[in-house]
Amino acid sequence: MDSEKIVWQGKFITAKTQGRWEYVSRARGIRAAVILAVDEADHVLLVEQYRIPLGKPCIELPAGLIGDHGEDEDPLEAAGRELEEETGFRAGRLESLGEFWSSPGMVSESFTLVRAQGLTKVGPGGGTDGEDITVHRVALADLPKAVADWRSRGYAIDVKLLLLLGGGMLGRN
Repeated sequence: MDSEKIVWQGKFITAKTQGRWEYVSRARGIRAAVILAVDEADHVLLVEQYRIPLGKPCIELPAGLIGDHGEDEDPLEAAGRELEEETGFRAGRLESLGEFWSSPGMVSESFTLVRAQGLTKVGPGGGTDGEDITVHRVALADLPKAVADWRSRGYAIDVKLLLLLGGGMLGRN
């Protein structure tokens, strides 16, 4: 097997090759936490933010980096912080649902999926440092229609929303 070579490294991303394979990873061992936050009334919290690589707004589950300032941060602690920063909601309970990879043919980054329960509104949300995040609280029953509406308006839909759309995507009721 060929050895891995770093082609370029920035503050957050590293471009690598191994043989003929090209891929990217997070720099400095940074990982991500993705938060599945569904309240007692069966509404899911989603965030909307403009994503420069896509050139358009994207609808996503709340998420953020674990240890992006160099500290050894616990994934649940990071998830709680990011949920509050992005959505303005605090979770009474956070539970890790495991580690997942979203695009393993191109990116080595994994994320920890965290379920947030016992949600309480404690602030405005919207993110930090100019993230300009819009929060959407959507009834799970209305999610397919909401996603179709966002798509019709040219929004990108993050693959992790398949977690909530999965059964309906199979065409089975």
